[in-house]
Amino acid sequence: MLGIMIALISGALMSIQGVFNTGATKQTGNWIVNSFVQLTGFLVCIVIWFLKERGETSFPELLQIDHKYMLLGGVIGAFITLTVIVSMKQLGPEKAVLLIVISQIAVAYLIELFGWFEVERAAFEWRKLVGLLAAVAGIVVFEWK
Repeated sequence: MLGIMIALISGALMSIQGVFNTGATKQTGNWIVNSFVQLTGFLVCIVIWFLKERGETSFPELLQIDHKYMLLGGVIGAFITLTVIVSMKQLGPEKAVLLIVISQIAVAYLIELFGWFEVERAAFEWRKLVGLLAAVAGIVVFEWK
């Protein structure tokens, strides 16, 4: 139940952040807003790490991570922020988020299906494919005029 609540909060925060970032870029540029978002996120993370995990973990531990590509999350995050801003500008928040969520579901399923990035491989299940197609159909119904 806690995982469900956290996932719902995450989705809500992503939508709100996308709207905020898109609004900010109307008065400045995509990359300056993206830089500010990443910098303030970094500062919040450092403060929380300092208060909660400083004695348990340290930055040199990052050098011990087996698969170094796993450290590209921040780089990917910069492009996530940019693509959310641009898609919301061009499509509006509701349509952009619908497409973003469908893309997330499809890519997450492919990652599990093929066992990419050290994720345990899952067997193909028709019901999951049907569920994905139902989500796409839901977008069509949602957007139907």
